[in-house]
Amino acid sequence: MAKANEVERGSFVNYKDQPYLVVSRDFYSPGKGSAVVRFKLKNIKTGAVIRAVLKTDESIDEVELEQKEVKFLYAHREEFCFVESNKNERMMLSEEIIAENKDFLKPGETYRLVLYENEPISLKMPIKVEMLVKEAEEGLRGNTATSATKEVILETGMRLKVPIFIKEGDKIIVNIEKREYTGRV
Repeated sequence: MAKANEVERGSFVNYKDQPYLVVSRDFYSPGKGSAVVRFKLKNIKTGAVIRAVLKTDESIDEVELEQKEVKFLYAHREEFCFVESNKNERMMLSEEIIAENKDFLKPGETYRLVLYENEPISLKMPIKVEMLVKEAEEGLRGNTATSATKEVILETGMRLKVPIFIKEGDKIIVNIEKREYTGRV
């Protein structure tokens, strides 16, 4: 059991006898009355998204989930092949489980697979990852009074806006949550 104000984004909770992923949370303190936490919750089983408002001192059950280390092998159409780190058993995961993380998957890299009742529900990624710039146009000099950017293509095929000094072959750091450039390696 945890208090509503202790539950963070990305946590898994049991709300009204259903398992949910906390998609977002906002603390709200009105001028009068008690403070509340507004949650956006995604049902693990059905995918339905609901909103919930709880007082900060109300209790909510956190769900215990199993996690396995898996290595990404390859993608084929809308399926992604992984192998458990200490076993040789391959598993195919759907695009729904991978979600928006598909743009950051690199073959041979290890990730954490989150399971609920032995069923895969999501892939846990680091907040920042190193990516290789595969294609980049030359940066145009001149109007750089503001932060000038250009679009590049990363090793996974994802397009990203970066500063104009980034060249093809550079390694950059990308924030997965914000989907933006954060620095050069």
